Amino acid sequence: MRRVDAAEVDALLPQTQCTRCGYSGCRPYAEAVASGAAALNQCPPGGAALIARLAALLDLAPLPLNPNHGIEAPARLAWIDPQECIGCARCLPPCPVDAILGTARALHTVMPSWCTGCELCVAACPVDCIRMQPWPAAAPPPSSTDNRRRYLAREARHAATAADRENELRQLKRRAAPDTGAPP
Repeated sequence: MRRVDAAEVDALLPQTQCTRCGYSGCRPYAEAVASGAAALNQCPPGGAALIARLAALLDLAPLPLNPNHGIEAPARLAWIDPQECIGCARCLPPCPVDAILGTARALHTVMPSWCTGCELCVAACPVDCIRMQPWPAAAPPPSSTDNRRRYLAREARHAATAADRENELRQLKRRAAPDTGAPP
């Protein structure tokens, strides 16, 4: 196995962030592949084509897709049935690229040009109103570059929100603490 940087592996991945590889996202899987901790055949969305590219990069023999991680299939798109959606908003947090629009107690919808087909929203839906459909032939699925950009933007927004909340809590605690006259 040729030593490579995780960024080289990550650049080849489809960036669906689906977790089917057994890792929390594409970057952790890329790090595991680059270090030799994970096999190169664990990404169903990438399928045989990705496995061949990873094998060439790593100077390894290609392997068949490991069925423990799923099967290779054409690109699919999440669709929310408007007649069944109850507006619970449970589908919003698991979407790695914010492709679902909606708010609590309102109808939700999927922005097709953003959907990675990760299927993470399906399990989150308590009324089973989300279905995966074949990707429409009229438009290509989003590129891995677009998927990565949206995922990183979402992660940065969540980190900023968490930091803001932590700062707010720290200020509230400081205000609530009795003044002892001693420096903090």
